Amino acid sequence: MKDLARLEERLGVKFKNQDLLTQSLVHRSYLNEHPEFRLGHNERLEFLGDAVLELAVTRYLYEQYPAQTEGELTNWRASLVNSDKLAECAEELNINDFLYLSRGESKDSQSKARRYILANAYEAIIGAIYLDQGFEGAESFLHRELLPKLANILANQLYLDPKSRFQERSQEVVGVTPRYQVIAESGPDHDKRFEVGVFLNDERVATGIGASKQEAEEAAARKGLEVKSWL
Repeated sequence: MKDLARLEERLGVKFKNQDLLTQSLVHRSYLNEHPEFRLGHNERLEFLGDAVLELAVTRYLYEQYPAQTEGELTNWRASLVNSDKLAECAEELNINDFLYLSRGESKDSQSKARRYILANAYEAIIGAIYLDQGFEGAESFLHRELLPKLANILANQLYLDPKSRFQERSQEVVGVTPRYQVIAESGPDHDKRFEVGVFLNDERVATGIGASKQEAEEAAARKGLEVKSWL
């Protein structure tokens, strides 16, 4: 068992039942190699934490922004509870150091799969806090760790997807609607890779690569925002 006192300090939560915190960090792959481990994996806690997270964020937005429409609040909430943001929060807390993973998963520290594992563990921790400290405890944790990130999201319009943000900035700054063009395709049908360019008039601003045209377009738009310093 790992010594989780340092993690409790980072979380700002002292667990009455530390097994809940431990279980929130157990990935299914670890149990495949350690069937004797006395606790289960974290997927049920993740399921619970997802619901607690959504309610806490929704309540905060509803109370703090009475003038906003349902659609605006929905976009803001999505920007806070998506897997990329949760993985980022998990990384800031160094949750990676405390995960229970298989040997194979342990080596794969920079992959997209690891970011999903981190996001899921973050939700599982929320579920563990809820069971240990009640909704008030989970809500207090989110008010410290997640909700302060909304200010930057709103200031930089990060609640918009990259294509929407790039189009909005393109029309605002240069008066042009961007267009996207597939530059190259590679790989077999079951594992296609697309390279897409984003253009302003005849200028190719950036390119992006993805497993679908949509994913590649979003990657190109994200890169375009960087190139143009429109982040």
